[in-house]
Amino acid sequence: MAFKFENLKIWQVAIDLADDIDKLALTFPKHELYSLSSQIKRAADSVSLNIVEGSTGQSNAEFKRLLRISNRSALEVVGCLFLAKRRNYINNEDFTKFYNQIETLVKMIQALINSIND
Repeated sequence: MAFKFENLKIWQVAIDLADDIDKLALTFPKHELYSLSSQIKRAADSVSLNIVEGSTGQSNAEFKRLLRISNRSALEVVGCLFLAKRRNYINNEDFTKFYNQIETLVKMIQALINSIND
């Protein structure tokens, strides 16, 4: 693997999440195409993309900053999931699956943040 981020487990989990969210968003009603569907997909993509950007040989402080942005994007996905659940676009089982997946990812990102020395 040529790039540092490719060896990061959190990046691999994050791109899996982005793929899963993309598939989920395709099931939302058409009238959500340019609102909730777009928002949840962009937030999910942002998680992995900020990990990539932060791992590109920048300072530890900059990497931590971008990892924090990844965490915020992951929480944004959770917020979108709550909206989707309230609007009956997803069932409780799918909500719980995604919620748990994101909770695990957020913990992984936070552990990486905590392990990086300034």
